[in-house]
Amino acid sequence: MLKKYAYIFFISMVPIVELRGAIPISQAAGLPLLPSYIVCIIGNMLPVPIIYLFARKVLEWGTDKPVIGGFFQFCLDKGHKGGEKLRQKAGKGLFLALLLFVGIPIPGTGAWTGTLAASILDMDFKSSITAVMLGVLLAGVIMGVASVTVVGLFA
Repeated sequence: MLKKYAYIFFISMVPIVELRGAIPISQAAGLPLLPSYIVCIIGNMLPVPIIYLFARKVLEWGTDKPVIGGFFQFCLDKGHKGGEKLRQKAGKGLFLALLLFVGIPIPGTGAWTGTLAASILDMDFKSSITAVMLGVLLAGVIMGVASVTVVGLFA
């Protein structure tokens, strides 16, 4: 059982998949929802401060490097695009927009992209982490309800 929890913990840390993929996997594996939710939240949030503090600098550094430059530029462009969409739609409600951007579980709008966008938009650290955390909690609730519903239909 501990092995399954470790598995969903690490899955929730992976960009793009994050907790949106880890919670359904936990339910398919037959793990209890609440402990799975907590493990996935922790796994999804663990890289967030590191992303905020270092990802933008590393991506900017690597954009002109051979082999990795194209990928780094792609990631930086994705962060810029996500950040600008948030800024245009949100205006002064950037905190709420970031929370919803991270919290509504659609591809490409998770904690990794949201944190990178917050960093690119120069949002302060505390507001960024709080908005991303609340967004991850919301996404976890949505995915938990959806997963239990789908698993219940096939049980």
